[in-house]
Amino acid sequence: MNWDETGPDTGSDTDERLGERLDERLVDAGADGEDTAVEAALRPKDLDEFVGQEKVREQLDLVLKAAKARGATADHVLLSGAPGLGKTTLSMIIAAEMDAPIRITSGPAIQHAGDLAAILSSLQEGEVLFLDEIHRMSRPAEEMLYMAMEDFRVDVIVGKGPGATAIPLELPPFTLVGATTRAGLLPPPLRDRFGFTGHMEFYAPTELERVIHRSARLLDVAIDTDGAAEIAGRSRGTPRIANRLLRRVRDYAQVRADGRIDRAVASAALGVYEVDARGLDRLDRAVLGALLKLFGGGPVGLSTLAVAVGEERETVEEVAEPFLVREGLLARTPRGRVATPAAWAHLGLVPPQHGGKGQQGLFGA
Repeated sequence: MNWDETGPDTGSDTDERLGERLDERLVDAGADGEDTAVEAALRPKDLDEFVGQEKVREQLDLVLKAAKARGATADHVLLSGAPGLGKTTLSMIIAAEMDAPIRITSGPAIQHAGDLAAILSSLQEGEVLFLDEIHRMSRPAEEMLYMAMEDFRVDVIVGKGPGATAIPLELPPFTLVGATTRAGLLPPPLRDRFGFTGHMEFYAPTELERVIHRSARLLDVAIDTDGAAEIAGRSRGTPRIANRLLRRVRDYAQVRADGRIDRAVASAALGVYEVDARGLDRLDRAVLGALLKLFGGGPVGLSTLAVAVGEERETVEEVAEPFLVREGLLARTPRGRVATPAAWAHLGLVPPQHGGKGQQGLFGA
């Protein structure tokens, strides 16, 4: 992304570099083509049917019911959180609860102010505009959005140079629902214009079990409580991953079992797909294995660790590390990456008696 034309770096280059790598991972929280098609059938239609996110649900329910009672459009809503937690689903529920149509677009699709002006000028009164990855919108479009959100007006520039003229264009009241995985990249003026901000948390295993049972009913899959618990425990706290694992386990059950999913079938199926009991896949275990076996548990530099794993630095840092850190298996320190005692235990290895000097110990430093 060019700084001069579109503002500061929003991480899109990294996203593109990682795209191909992410597509290969069963436990990636991003949506691929198959996920998008299946999710449309599995999405809940109202807040009562939506599982998890209790605080956000309760707060959003009050906002929507109050707006509807006043006969007004709902306040602009910002939803932040990791991919796969239900931000898109909530945006559709907002539209359904307000009996309003929804328009869906994304930040990367809006690279010029004119792109945004064309969308805004075609909105109907009360319509919900869902803007996914809002942090990746261009700076000129972002500045136009300020006025549209606050005053329901945009200034369309006609002409160039000294003869340019700003033509004010009035907009019907609408509700913007912005979704972002990187709330810190949003400038304060944009964040301040949202009347409601909700942060989506990772799901507890019990909540994921409810998601899996509901999805299994919709997919006509027979699954018992233990089978759902086994899948939930490997889903990284993310409904999208839980649904994806459920579909893969369903395939295994249909081909190698009697079609019914219990704990044994779920465990065997996910073993085939190399997703272990804590939700780690091949890449995660490769990073931990290199850190423990080659560097004695660290500390070791990120570039050195990436070379040892045979992956790009960005892949290790952006794809593998966040979950390993969240699970308490790896720590980032000023001296480098360090494995925790839980990492040794998870891979069934015994820490060296000297405590492991990591990368420095290899060179006698």
